[in-house]
Formats: sequence, structure tokens, C-alpha cells
Amino acid sequence: MEDLQERTSLEETLNEAAANGMTTAVWAKVRPDKPAVIDPNGRVKTFAEVNAAANKLARLFRQHGVKPGDALALVCSNRAEFVEVLAATLRSGIRITPVNWHLTADEIAYIIKDCEAKIVVGEARIATVGPATEQCPDVVLKLAVGGDIPGFQNYDAAIADLDGSDIPDPVLGNQMMYTSGTTGRPKGVFRPAGGAVQQQQSMYALRGYDENSVQLCAGPAYHAAPLAFDVRAAMGAGVPLVFIDKWDSELVLRTITEQKVTHLHLVPIMFQRLLSLPDEVKARYPVGHVKYIVHGAAPCPPEVKYAMIEWFGPVLSEYYAGSEGGAGFTINSEEWLKKPGSVGKRPAVLQVRILDEEGNDLPQGVPGGIYHQLPPGGGFTYYKDEAKTQANRVGDFFTMGDVGYFDEDDYLFLTGRNAETIISGGVNIYPQEVDNELIKHEAVADSSTVGVPHDEWGEQVKAVILLKPGYEPSEKLAEEILQFARESLPSFKVPRSLDFVTDLPRSEAGKVQRNKVRAPYWEGRTRQI
Repeated sequence: MEDLQERTSLEETLNEAAANGMTTAVWAKVRPDKPAVIDPNGRVKTFAEVNAAANKLARLFRQHGVKPGDALALVCSNRAEFVEVLAATLRSGIRITPVNWHLTADEIAYIIKDCEAKIVVGEARIATVGPATEQCPDVVLKLAVGGDIPGFQNYDAAIADLDGSDIPDPVLGNQMMYTSGTTGRPKGVFRPAGGAVQQQQSMYALRGYDENSVQLCAGPAYHAAPLAFDVRAAMGAGVPLVFIDKWDSELVLRTITEQKVTHLHLVPIMFQRLLSLPDEVKARYPVGHVKYIVHGAAPCPPEVKYAMIEWFGPVLSEYYAGSEGGAGFTINSEEWLKKPGSVGKRPAVLQVRILDEEGNDLPQGVPGGIYHQLPPGGGFTYYKDEAKTQANRVGDFFTMGDVGYFDEDDYLFLTGRNAETIISGGVNIYPQEVDNELIKHEAVADSSTVGVPHDEWGEQVKAVILLKPGYEPSEKLAEEILQFARESLPSFKVPRSLDFVTDLPRSEAGKVQRNKVRAPYWEGRTRQI
């Protein structure tokens, strides 16, 4: 009874703290010596240490005149300072934008200026961060982590002598992620600070976190999904966060075993890479302690997901959502095994509609644009781009460009994206459906189906195939894969040709960048989408 009362009291305290960004401060009192972050290089920072750094940073920001509502750009890899800066912005009322540090200096400078950052925290090993900030005169504070950057203050030295006790007047901050759109400059997805934080806090118990849980972050923390499901989850649930800096399949598996990881977020290409490890390697690393693997960001071929469930058990939970928000879909392993390929059942609260190009609702089983209802108050806007904000809306609904359909039981199935739709002879073909079949062939590691120019039909379906190790490209193998497709796909969806490649371009979220696969075939020609 006493334990129950203590847990209830702690939950109430955490919910109150979440409202002003002080969750980490609660865990610093409850679990001061527990590891909060374990770096790729083995550095360990406790909750007390992370919390003290967050308070020092908050005071430093104020010394430089940075106020609630101002912005900070974080150009940093998976390391402890990422969490400390995030914790500081959450209690300072600051809007944080984590930046993809693989971008060029000009691209980073664009985001720093567009988000109106007053502060830039950059990592010394990222050569582009210094040149990028030289283009940003409105930045008032530059901090360098992991070494020196010309024109930057040293992060550790800047906060060394400041007070690490909890600030008495915290203000809840927020974050603004940038879309990785296929055309034009990326846009910030802006929403006011508030509601989602407490809703997040209540989710951690549902995901099975307890005092023995350990969270792994194997993807880039600057991306929305690892940031939410790995970094913010570990901070909110008060559990250690183990960072991996760069994907290495055996290292990931070894870390899961040695660190007794219970919770992690992965994307389908990571599944495929883990599954492709030799059986004797997989056998060396027990995974029975894993309780929760959440995945999304890209469609997962059913065969891949079946194999993961067979290996790890029914611990996979799939989501479908975007930086823009919306209703959000989830489906656990037991439910998915009854509806393989689905991303979940129609949500009970916010509505989701399937519309044709004229904005008419489509019946069950017919693919169309997926439109999500905006929450009360309007949800998000694309920062400083009202035209883009309105372009993806139909009334109180918005789309992220995805295409799919609801089945007779109200389960949603994704079939592709509007920008990827192949139009051949006036017929719409959704390439993800083709990829889902091709990847079942024993020789295929991954597939990216695209539309290529055709003088009569407008476009023709082409499969671009990445082979598994041990298989060599040949005309015979190409015909074998195409014949395999003919056995499971309607004739109009079967690729008319096939190319083998040694690599497929991917975003940091793990999505195949189909536009980049398609681009060489369209050089010198135009295509209306």
C-alpha cells in the first residue's frame, strides 16, 4: 500500500513538473546517482549531473538576454550535451531546433536563420558548424562541445562557475523540427509549448518503464522519432539513455545485450540489417530482456516484421505519425499479426479521412490521400510559410502526402506517397505496394520502385534492387525477380524493367529517398506531380 502511495505521489509530482519543463529535476532528486546518459565513448552522466548542467545553462542563457520564446539551434551528435541542452531549453521557455549535422554549411545556416536562433550549440567535430554561424549575425551566444570552434565559447568553461541548483522560475519550452521535404527548403513545424508534454508523461507507464528499464538510442537524436521515443522518453521515465553514434549492426546487438536494453526505437532498414547478421552472431547476444521496440518512419515489409517478432517476441509497437502531429496510429504485435501490414485502427478522438484529388471521401478499400483532423486550436503551422500551411489542408484536415486506405474493420494500410505515385496510362500505381512484394524474394535486400519516362504511357514501372550479400547481378536473376513479382501482383503493377544498385539513398530517418532514386531517369525531362 505504501509503495502504491509513493508511486502515485511520484506520478503527480512528475505531471506537475512536466508542465514547466522540470521533469529531469524530479529524477535528480529521486535517482540522483542513476546514469541518465551513457555516451558512445563510455562517458556516464547521472541525473544529478544532467540536471545541474541544465540549470547552469538556463542561467547562462538569461545572462545573454535570451528570453522565453527565443530559439536555440543544436548542431550536435548523440552525446550527453545533447540531453543537457534539451533539458535546459525545456525549463527556460526556449524553442529548440535540433539540426541535421550532415547538412552543408549553407543548409545549416539556412535553418539557424529561419528558426531565428539566438543561441547555437555546436560540436567541434562538425566542420560545417563554424562556417554556418558566420552567416548568422543575430546569434548572441555560441557554445562549442567536444573541442574548440573559432568564435565559440567552450561549453564546459562557460558553465563551470554558474549555480547548478534548480532555477526558481522555470518556463516550459518547446521544440520545432524541420521537415525533410522532397522539394524546396525544409520548413519548421511550429506549435506553441504546452499540451503534448503532459500527454507524453502519461504514456511512459503504458510502455512498461520501471526502475530497471534501459533506453537505447541507435538513430540520430536530431530526428523527430529518436528524439521523442528515445531521448525524451528516457528523460521523462527517469531511465538511463544509452547513445550509439553510428549504426553498426553487431555493435547495436551487443549493446542491447550488455547494457540490458529494454526499450528502443528502430526503423525498418535497421530491422533488415539486424536480421541479415549471421545466425552465429545473433546467437551470441540474448535479447529476451527487451520489452518494447517501437518503430515507424518508413513502411515495414510484412516479411521483415514477421522475422523480428519471431526473434524478439511480440514486443514491437508500430506508429504512424509525422512531425506535424495529427491523430496518430499505433498497433502492437498481437494486433498486427491479425492485420499484417496495417499501421493501426482508426483513432477514436481525432478523425482521419481518405480523399480523392477533388477532396471527396473515398470508400473502404480504395486508396487516396490520408487527411488528419487538426486538434482544437489549429495544431501546427509551417513556420513563416502560410502558403505551405494552407496548401496541405482541406478544411480542418491536413495531409502529410501519404496515400492509403481503411479496410472493412477500420484498419489503415499505407500504399505510398502522393509525390511517389506512378501514373502509367492514366492509372495510379503506388510503388510501396510493389516494394512490399519484391522484398519477399530471397535475393532482395531492399527495393525502391519508381516511375521512369515512357513515350506512350507517360511512365513505366521500374524496380531498383539492392541485393543481399552472396548474390550477383545478372539478367537471369533480374528475370527471376520479375517473374516472382508477376506471381503476386496485378499485371499493371509488375515492373517492366529492373536495375541493380549497390546502395539506395536514405534519409536520416531510414526512409529510402525515392525522389533521388528516380531523378537520374528523368534528367532532361519534366514530370508533373
